[in-house]
Amino acid sequence: MRLWFLLIVGVAGVATLLSLGNWQVQRLAWKQDLLARIETEISAAPISLKAATTPAFTRYAPVEITGQFGTGHIRMLASRKTTGAVHRIIRPFEAEGYGRILVDTGWAPAARAVDPVPQTPVTLTGNLDAPNEADSYTPAPDIDGNLWFARDVPAMADTLSTAPIMVVLRDAPEMDLGVTPWPVDTAGISNDHLQYAITWFSLAAIWGAMTAYFLLRHRRSPR
Repeated sequence: MRLWFLLIVGVAGVATLLSLGNWQVQRLAWKQDLLARIETEISAAPISLKAATTPAFTRYAPVEITGQFGTGHIRMLASRKTTGAVHRIIRPFEAEGYGRILVDTGWAPAARAVDPVPQTPVTLTGNLDAPNEADSYTPAPDIDGNLWFARDVPAMADTLSTAPIMVVLRDAPEMDLGVTPWPVDTAGISNDHLQYAITWFSLAAIWGAMTAYFLLRHRRSPR
């Protein structure tokens, strides 16, 4: 009776762990397809901001906007692997045919002062984004010191008196903004399904080996 119990528990455990591993493999294929589609959307030919937001907001849509930067900016503390601490510089932008929006212009070393940009018409290309990076552990922005710790589009829009629409700059060939563009990509979208699958399959192998060990030990033990 004990032998059957060990066998049932062993088989059920291996089957459960294998099913979890297979599910993660399916999720991996789904996530890879999703990332490929997002990459295709990001690099597509740009459209107008109105087309990208009407009738619905299309995240990652490539857009081309013409207009003029407004005064003021927001500095957001961020980190680059090869650089260390940097500031994202987010500015208000008066887009022709649309209105005042946010433009994430890119990053500059944290120690560098932020210079104003020329108040002249310019055409930009970038991607719509709706980052929601703040959580319960994110410090509140230092409004007086103009230092933020996460991109919060509604709050930033309220601070700079713009619509809650953000375009992340990809290229500004007509103007030196004093920053390095930090364009939208899929690097920030987690894809850990392969590691999860390996973990579940490894646990299934361990469970199976332990089951075999206990079964052999039980058979060899004196009756």
